[in-house]
Amino acid sequence: MLVGVFNLETQMSNVSKAGTHALGDRRVNRMGYGAMQLAGPGVFGPPKDRAAAVAVLREAVASGVNHIDTSDFYGPHVTNQIIREALHPYPENLAIVTKVGVRRGADASWIHALSRQEIVDAVHDNLRNLRLDVLDVVNLRVGGLTGPADGSIEAPLTALAELQQQGLIRHLGLSNVSPQQFAESQKIANIVGIQNFYNLANRTDDAFIDNLAEQGIAYVPFFPLGGFTPLQSTALNEVAASVNATPMQIALAWLLHRSPNILLIPGTSSITHLRENLAAASIQLPPDALGSLDAVASQTALQPHA
Repeated sequence: MLVGVFNLETQMSNVSKAGTHALGDRRVNRMGYGAMQLAGPGVFGPPKDRAAAVAVLREAVASGVNHIDTSDFYGPHVTNQIIREALHPYPENLAIVTKVGVRRGADASWIHALSRQEIVDAVHDNLRNLRLDVLDVVNLRVGGLTGPADGSIEAPLTALAELQQQGLIRHLGLSNVSPQQFAESQKIANIVGIQNFYNLANRTDDAFIDNLAEQGIAYVPFFPLGGFTPLQSTALNEVAASVNATPMQIALAWLLHRSPNILLIPGTSSITHLRENLAAASIQLPPDALGSLDAVASQTALQPHA
């Protein structure tokens, strides 16, 4: 596979090969890191090995990652506290993007938290647990598990915009929204990024991505490798074998080829898996491979792992 003998300089080169894109007032490497998996099972409670979680974060940053996605409802609080332990004081070029709009129940359930007071409390929780005076980017998370829900987002976004005006947040983004909700948001605040469910097999947002690219707005796919139903297809396996990579590396590489405004945040709690993910930034997919992969979404052969 592409990741053989590890070399930090090579890894930094791999990350930079995917290029950069604007995220608010920063330019970040398009290959980033998602910290959700650093919490315990079900993204709840502490990890089995906190030292290993710290090591993964430090290696990601040492390898050139300068965009980390997190939230204080991961754990809750756990992931942000691990980020603080691993990386504070933070590198000047590191963008930490968090999100609000959800809280966790005592049973680990995911509960909407979109009232004004819940938004205020969530922002202050992120500030405290990350040990920051100002948050780089805060995404308002709405909708269901993997897709938007109908309705206005004016009230919670207005509450978040007020916190931005108070100087607690530099930039605002949205997560799990429709194009219509994005259009509504533009009347309230400047939006620097959209984080939605999108991958090789789930391409509902194709036109939305292209529209955002025309405006210079970042698009960050969550579950880029399928999430709870990991991607699996004959085409993916065949392309991977042809370029000596793993299927998951190819799925990430395809996203980087899909549009220049796509920023990736694949998550892992394993250094070995982290290295594999970052190496995907250097994969060049030939036209025939891209053609095969572009057809995956419509293939009935695409099935989740059993």
